[in-house]
Amino acid sequence: MEEYFKAVKVTENVYWVGAIDWSIRNFHGYETGRGSTYNAFLVLDEKITLIDSVKGPFVGELLARIRSVIGDVTKIDYIVSNHAEPDHSGGLPATIEAIKPEKVFASPLGQKTLTAYYGDLGITPVKTGEAISIGKGNIAFVETKMLHWPDSMVTYLDSEKILFSQDAFGMHLAGSRRFADEYAPFILEYEGRKYFANILNHLAPKVIELLDALPGLNLDIQMIAPDHGPIWRRPEDIRWILDLYRDCAMQLPKPRAVVAFSTMWHSTERLAEALADGIRSAGVEVKVMDLHVNDRSAVMTEVANCGLMAFGAPTMNNQVFPDMADILCYVKGLRPKNKIGFAFGSYGWSGEGGKQIAAELTAMGAEQPCELFQVKYMPTAEDMKRMFENGEKLGRLLLERVK
Repeated sequence: MEEYFKAVKVTENVYWVGAIDWSIRNFHGYETGRGSTYNAFLVLDEKITLIDSVKGPFVGELLARIRSVIGDVTKIDYIVSNHAEPDHSGGLPATIEAIKPEKVFASPLGQKTLTAYYGDLGITPVKTGEAISIGKGNIAFVETKMLHWPDSMVTYLDSEKILFSQDAFGMHLAGSRRFADEYAPFILEYEGRKYFANILNHLAPKVIELLDALPGLNLDIQMIAPDHGPIWRRPEDIRWILDLYRDCAMQLPKPRAVVAFSTMWHSTERLAEALADGIRSAGVEVKVMDLHVNDRSAVMTEVANCGLMAFGAPTMNNQVFPDMADILCYVKGLRPKNKIGFAFGSYGWSGEGGKQIAAELTAMGAEQPCELFQVKYMPTAEDMKRMFENGEKLGRLLLERVK
């Protein structure tokens, strides 16, 4: 059955031989509603080279696609492992066993990480500035530490002018089409921003360093091939994804707001609605997200692309409501910058929940121009009015920031 998997030609001498994961819906806590791909690339030259492997269960698919190009997988001389995370390296031991390559290359930290996961695989470490000849072409290595693991690196194939960018410039998007220009722009923008928000947002300074360093590397990049999602092959698409990453990494406030809330008996929900309408009335686009139906990665995607984030929840057992605690922990770890924050909620007895939200916003470095707003049991007409006014005030302050 696996022999029906075929490679896709990327250039005359490079083929996509990865795997499509149509069914994955959770990627270490990140909801992947459109599935994902694990991209690997076969480079044909005097030394046939495989760039990256796939997640463990998909090794058969990888090997079948390789066989569709060269028949015998043992013709491969080299394997390059750009990143040791198991969605890329889980299939590496079985791939090495099947191919028996002359050498397997990874960054020095990649060698250590792969050894920790799988034992001694005979990895040859390579550093920034080093390159290997594969015949007509050369593969150069650039370590990109903390983008997004310490072991991460990218590789550049000069003969085809391709940057194999591992997790940078990718997205979780399963599909039968391999190139970005084959997808609707709104899908690329949403999934690209979502990927950055949930994978790279806390590493934004490192992203800016990489973007600033690229011109100095003197690489003639005519194609970017990431490890997840589509390949960028047109000049305008390459510029677009680089600009998108810079925009995401700069984290400048935008005239957008997100109001995320939990509720037990609709009290906090009513406050959220009044707040959101006040924000809207000030002329700011706002999205209201009930945590009962919105997962953490969707909330973080909106947080990363807004200038105002408001969180509201009831108190339960002297603590903030559990799904709000989950969201706050997740968002704080991704380190959003330059945000106006607002905490609100409801309670019946003690009211710790709202205070905990406000404390978490402080820990995130969010400015809170309006003090915590909480009501006991159900909001009154006066409470709703005050929440609307809070929304108007916050919206106006945001618009002043983004002018």
